[in-house]
Amino acid sequence: MKRSKSKMAVKKWMAGTFALTVLVTGCSNGGGATPAASSGSNAGGAAASSLKVEIFDRGNTPQGYTITDSYLTRYVKDNFTKTSSIDVQFVPIPRSEEIAKLNVLMASGDDVPDIVFTYDQAVFERYAEQGGLTDLSDLLNEHGSNLKSFLGDDTLAYGQLGGKQFAIPGKRMLTERYSSWIRKDWLDKVGLPMPATTDELYEALKAFKEKDPGETGGSVIPLGMTIEPAQFEPLLWSFIQPQSSLTTDEQLANRDYLPVLPGFKEGLRFMNKLYNEGLMSKDFGLDQDKKQLTQDIQSGKIGMFSDDYPNIYYKDGVYASLVANSPNAILEPIDPFTNAEGLHAKPEYAPNALYIMVPKSSKHAVEAIKYLDWMSATNVLIDMQNGVLGENYELKDGIPVTLDSASKEATDRIYNFGDIVIVANGKVGGDEEQNKKAFTFSVESKFQKDFAQSMEFANTDTIAPVIFNRPITSKTKYGTTLDSKLDEMIVKTTMAAPDKFDSTFDTAMEDYMSRGGKEVMDERTAAYTEAK
Repeated sequence: MKRSKSKMAVKKWMAGTFALTVLVTGCSNGGGATPAASSGSNAGGAAASSLKVEIFDRGNTPQGYTITDSYLTRYVKDNFTKTSSIDVQFVPIPRSEEIAKLNVLMASGDDVPDIVFTYDQAVFERYAEQGGLTDLSDLLNEHGSNLKSFLGDDTLAYGQLGGKQFAIPGKRMLTERYSSWIRKDWLDKVGLPMPATTDELYEALKAFKEKDPGETGGSVIPLGMTIEPAQFEPLLWSFIQPQSSLTTDEQLANRDYLPVLPGFKEGLRFMNKLYNEGLMSKDFGLDQDKKQLTQDIQSGKIGMFSDDYPNIYYKDGVYASLVANSPNAILEPIDPFTNAEGLHAKPEYAPNALYIMVPKSSKHAVEAIKYLDWMSATNVLIDMQNGVLGENYELKDGIPVTLDSASKEATDRIYNFGDIVIVANGKVGGDEEQNKKAFTFSVESKFQKDFAQSMEFANTDTIAPVIFNRPITSKTKYGTTLDSKLDEMIVKTTMAAPDKFDSTFDTAMEDYMSRGGKEVMDERTAAYTEAK
């Protein structure tokens, strides 16, 4: 299926993603032996230098390990320290308090680790603006060849401000987000084909309500909906004017900013139509955690819904529960929402995850880049994410596949690999296609075909986030308020009487823009224009 991608706003920071190096299938610690406890010394004596690295403490360390002395921390010492003479010391920070603790450490100067990280873009930008971070541009070029190749320019751009590399972004291995599903068995009962457009989907939803093919006794919910983006964004994006029609700086700078885009109002008008015709979840505005949606899917009440594409296939997930309750139920992946050009427009994730930073006070920035560069080698990524070949995983088509028979001892080895392998978010299989296979192999075999199809739909006609070379301070200031106001706008306009829709929308949009929306839009436009 052809994939249509929007161009990123600041072109000079973006380029094609480099492919990973050829997958190395061997395991550095062959034979399955747990690395011996190490004091951090290299084979020839004391390490020549040290490197303090933050590690999240989630309070879930298995018995026999500590957060700073585990299979993976020993792996680092046995495979990095002994060859580099750099003694890595892990500094635990409680995950639930990470921002507060990191702020204290950054303010202390001397006590802060040499490598720190956060998922919070605003925190990264604030540290950079305050002069608290090391510019890693030259060090990355000198000591980070593996790292640069693994991350690629697309990902690295998310750690740049003003042309300087103030963070090394962890790479999100797959950027797909949303897919949709429909009860294929219901379609068969009402005699309709798989809907391929928004209009065809509307006809299917009406048929579900009128004929109740699931025999719910009048409790049928044709379209499952919540106030979470994964449910409403795929629908709303189908009404947004195609990206090819956006030409002004204001439009291009805000082309991923849903509430201010032309067509947003018409998307809400369609939701209003569905709601008032009884074709979607009645109390969707109260379902902020998807609990009600999940229950309704599992009990066989819902005919169609959208979500993050992997979610329904997880072990003990909603699909497995639905089939347990209704053995003949079939949730077929679909991509029905179409825009004016016939494209299935939907947002994708940014290619970055963590913001990995070196504080300005650190005297070990070189060591930090060398450590991250070592970690980015494919054989190291495979070892640290998967454990021991034959005990933790096997290879299928050259891709690591977790063994269902892996012992607790084996699984405990890599219990927190995501918090130590900080350069990657998601399993690394090799190149992009191998990464997709690795993710597909992570679900039960009976779901793998549908999982792959859902992933393909999620990767079709996606719209990449706009990036800027400076912080959008108004977003940091008003972001929480605007998120709340957007939810309020969606709920109020959807539930309004049809003849009150326009006035309800106009009032809600005026409120949204006056609460910071206009300021965010204007600042994004200015930043985009400056970078041209």
